[in-house]
Amino acid sequence: MKVLVITLAVVIFDQVSKVMVKGFSIPVLNFQYKGMYPGQKIQILGDFFRLTFVENPGMAFGFDPGMDFKSLISIFSIVASIALLIYIYYSRKQMLSLRIALAFILGGAIGNLIDRIFYGVFYNYAPLFYGKVVDFLDFDFFNITIFGRSYDRWPVFNFADSAVTIGILVLLFFYRKGSKEEKTAVGESGSQEPLNAGDQQPRSDIKNF
Repeated sequence: MKVLVITLAVVIFDQVSKVMVKGFSIPVLNFQYKGMYPGQKIQILGDFFRLTFVENPGMAFGFDPGMDFKSLISIFSIVASIALLIYIYYSRKQMLSLRIALAFILGGAIGNLIDRIFYGVFYNYAPLFYGKVVDFLDFDFFNITIFGRSYDRWPVFNFADSAVTIGILVLLFFYRKGSKEEKTAVGESGSQEPLNAGDQQPRSDIKNF
């Protein structure tokens, strides 16, 4: 379960970045940090990479399922996160790459889940479970159409989204690699010559079978 350190790091980094973008206040200390205003753009690498503060009302890529489904999405995300945590526990003896990938995915899921559940209450604009996800990473990769909407830039995202993407890519890469190695091992074992009748000891290359 040591890989959960990755999950914790993703959640902390994601939430700190979102709070710095959205702003926060500490009334007890009479301190207020304004952050960015909605729609504000800050160029980092020209038009290729900039910080653009938008709030995602629903699912990925800004798709809005409507208010009637927002609480259901939050509840589903909670259940999915718990299921993923349980799976990480039961896969604790499996290959490290699998556990690292799952830890990244879990961290990303929890990061965005915090926004959906608590941000509406924290920032006093919506009840529990009706918050909006803070997005701000804005890249100009290529034009794309998703859910019937056309984008001249890659949809604005956050570090939680990045963690989920990294986790999925790690899963795909090592799953394919593991499948190829398994097929190779099966092919090699199937080509072994049978033992001679007079052999007293098993061959060293098949002694574990």
